[in-house]
Parts: sequence; C-alpha cells; structure tokens
Amino acid sequence: MDNRTHMYALKIILICLLWYMCSSCDNIIGKVILNDFPYPMTITMAYLVTLSVGLEPFLRYMNIPAVVEIPKKYYLTMIIPLALGKFLSSLSSFISIWKSSVSYAHTVKATLPLFTVVLSRVLLKEKQTLPVYLSILPIIGGVIIATVTEINFDMIGLYSAVFATTCFSLQVIFSKMCLRQTGIHHLRLLVLCSRIAALLFIPIWLIFDFRKIIHDTDFMESGRILETMSLIFCDSIFNALHNVFAFTLLSMVMPLSYAVANATKRIVIISSSLIILQNPVSPMNIVGMLVAIFGVLCYNKTKYDQNQALKKEMLIPLIQQDIAVPSKHSNIYNNGHLPQNGHILLREWHNTDMVTLIPVSEHTDSNLPHNQNNSASHRSLLQRNISDIYTV
Repeated sequence: MDNRTHMYALKIILICLLWYMCSSCDNIIGKVILNDFPYPMTITMAYLVTLSVGLEPFLRYMNIPAVVEIPKKYYLTMIIPLALGKFLSSLSSFISIWKSSVSYAHTVKATLPLFTVVLSRVLLKEKQTLPVYLSILPIIGGVIIATVTEINFDMIGLYSAVFATTCFSLQVIFSKMCLRQTGIHHLRLLVLCSRIAALLFIPIWLIFDFRKIIHDTDFMESGRILETMSLIFCDSIFNALHNVFAFTLLSMVMPLSYAVANATKRIVIISSSLIILQNPVSPMNIVGMLVAIFGVLCYNKTKYDQNQALKKEMLIPLIQQDIAVPSKHSNIYNNGHLPQNGHILLREWHNTDMVTLIPVSEHTDSNLPHNQNNSASHRSLLQRNISDIYTV
C-alpha cells in the first residue's frame, strides 16, 4: 500500500476509536448521572438541545446546505412524527440504562435487526431471504439468555430498552423515506428533528422534571448541582460527537465494514461498562451478550450478501441497455469510460459525507432505449441498500 492508503486506513482507525470512546463515555456518564439524579427527561432535553445547537457550526464547516423547501403538510405528516420518535427513543433509552445495567440495556438493543425486519415486513411489505430470518435466531437466543441470567433484572428497564429499539427501528424506516422524498441531508434532518423535539417537549419537561427538581430538597441542598450539570453537559457533548463520528465513518467505509464496526462498538460499550461500573454479571450473562452480538454480525453479513445478489441481478440488464454513452456526459466518467459496475459514483456536495449512486440510464439522452421497469426496480433496490446501512 502507498502512503495515501496508509493514511486513509489510519484515519478510519482513529475515527473508530473516537467513536467507541464517545459512545462508551456517553453511556457510562449517563449511568453515573442517573444513579444520583433520576431525571432521564432532563438528560434527554440536554442531549436534544446540544444536538440542535452544537452541530450547527459543524454543518457550516462541512458546507452542508440549509434545509430544503418542505411543504407544511409534510412537516405535520412526517417531520414532526420523526421528532416525536427522536424524543421517545432517546428518553426510553436513558430510562433503560437508569433502571438496568448498561451492558444489559445494550444487549436488548442488539435486537434492532429483529424489529427492523418485522416492521419493514409489516409497513413496507419487504420480504427477506431465509438466511436473513435464520440470522435473527442467535440474537433472540442471546437476549433471552442474558435476560434470565441478569442479576439486576428490572422489568421497567427491559420494557424501556425494547421500546427504545422499536422507536429507533421506526425512525430508521421513516427517516429514509423522508431523505428520499425531500433530498435533505441526513445530518440536517437529525438537527431539524432534534430542534423540533426540544421545542415541543420543553413545556412537558417544565411540568414534570423541572418542577420535581426544584422541589427535590435532597438534591438542591446536596451541593452537587454544579457537578451534576457539568456531567450532563459532558454527556450531551459525547452523545453529539457519537453521531458525528458514526456518520463520518459511514461515509468512508463499505456498509458491511460499518456494520461490523457498529457491532464491535456495542462490545466495547458493554465491556467498558462492566470494567468501570463493575456491575455484577454471571458467566451465562456474558455468554448471552456474546451470542446476541454474534447474531448481529450474522444478520449484517446475510443482509449484505442478499443486497449484493439483488444488485447484481438488477445491474446486468442496466449495463446491457446503457452501453452507449452520450458524449456530453463523458466528463463525469472515469477517463470517458463507463465504470465496471454501470454506475457513476458522485458526491451530492463536494465536502459532505453523503454518497449517491446514480444509474447511468437516468443520464442518457431521451432518444436512447430506456427500460422504465428496470430503472424503477434499480431505484427501489438502491433505496433498500441505503436503508440497510442505517439499520446496523
């Protein structure tokens, strides 16, 4: 490998390490805060406000364009429900690590592929191959083993983790629909949903958590107000950085590599929480966690193989029909030649991490043969592939 390849590999490793560190610190600090400050809605609001305000300078630095024109009706039917899901998933996630251990909460959250497959089947009528369905079994088995052997088991913690995973699965499905329909950048959508969620739930936070906090004499007279507020601020910063590093890595590696890195991140979070927080676990509990993570890896691999097979099936007719390339588009090909995969790899914005695969057939002249069915099928496949990236 040349020096540029070495530097690129080192950059990926560095981003992975920073991603793992921020995720682990976010979860561990959150657990420490909630042990003495049992107000998960306050931590959720701090996280949403930090995302809303803190990511804006980063978006400007990356030259990510402002929010596109979105009809008011679309805000009511899509954007606001996504913001509601953002708040509920974040709140229930904090409740899960408050009521149960970080390691157990993340083991339950490993069932995300199960919820994604089921909800995609119900809402989008999307079918999967048999290997994909079979890969779900180790995830279910691992979570069951971890649950029955969890020493500090709490029913509210279990329900909260399951609810958080369900909400996040729905967010994944409908966020991708929103991205396709509006063309908004994914980080802009994240900031937009965070801002709307923060504004919508400020009155609820004032009524519930804020009123309880100011009447909590034990906390108000403990002398730990500044320390707690500082920890909440640090936790929110780590949470925001976690999102930035996750999307940055996603733009640099293949979907399968990102999926493996994401599963490894969960192992790092579980391991670091066990070491630092020293919550008691049994050997069978650890086995259950490992089996669940192994199931996630199996799921990611089978989904990747399925998508690769479908893409190959769809690309063959497209390459055959689009072999004639109009000269006016030769400047966007590699030295004027058609890429081997029949696609042009373009970045939507010169300095962002959003990558789009554009079928060649959609850039040919109107007088050239064009099979609408093949193109529509290809776009459908592409949308599914992109969606899978965000479900790992």
